[in-house]
Order: sequence, then C-alpha cells, then structure tokens
Amino acid sequence: MKKKKKNFMDLIPVCNPAYTWDVDKQGKVTVQVVNKGFYNWIAQKLFKKPRISHIDLDQYGSFVWQQMDGERSVFDISKLVEAHFGKEAEPVIDRLVAFFRILYQNKFIGYVKQT
Repeated sequence: MKKKKKNFMDLIPVCNPAYTWDVDKQGKVTVQVVNKGFYNWIAQKLFKKPRISHIDLDQYGSFVWQQMDGERSVFDISKLVEAHFGKEAEPVIDRLVAFFRILYQNKFIGYVKQT
C-alpha cells in the first residue's frame, strides 16, 4: 500500500520553545538565540561574539510568527496574511512556503502532528 503524502499547506507550525521572543511597540518580533556549544564558546572568548543573538523579523515575518499558535495550519496563516496585507503580500503561498522552510531548516519552528 502506498504511503499517503502530506500536504505542506496542512502542516501546523509552532515556534521552537528553546528560543524566546518578544514584540516591540511597532509589532516587530525579535527572536533571541542563545549561542551554546564549544565552537560558540571559543568565538565568544576569542572574537568577542555575543552570547545571545537577536534575530529581528520584518513586518511580514513578525505577523506570521505571531499567528503560529499550534492550531493554525500553513493554509490558515496564508489566508490571514492575505487579509491583513492584501496585494502587498503577493505571491502569498510562495513567499510563505519559502519562509517556513527557512525557519524549519534553522530550527526556529517545528510542526505538530495533526490528529
């Protein structure tokens, strides 16, 4: 029997609990990443690299980040982006898929299993 392939639009993204984040007055999200591990320790000591990196998201990324609640699918979030930004966000699906793939590859998000 052939394995059923998952549709990316049905996945439910969630923020990685290992990273903290906050929202400024303009609604922009900043994700704090603690640089751990031996190589990061060396970089911090020798090259004066920061212990915590601050990743600032733009207005689109900040809006999407705040919509990830563990219940909304990628499709649901795409509809919210369309409603909030309108034609500015076109092509919504392509941009959103690329954004989620980058976040996933860098371990900023994961996906919860659907029931």
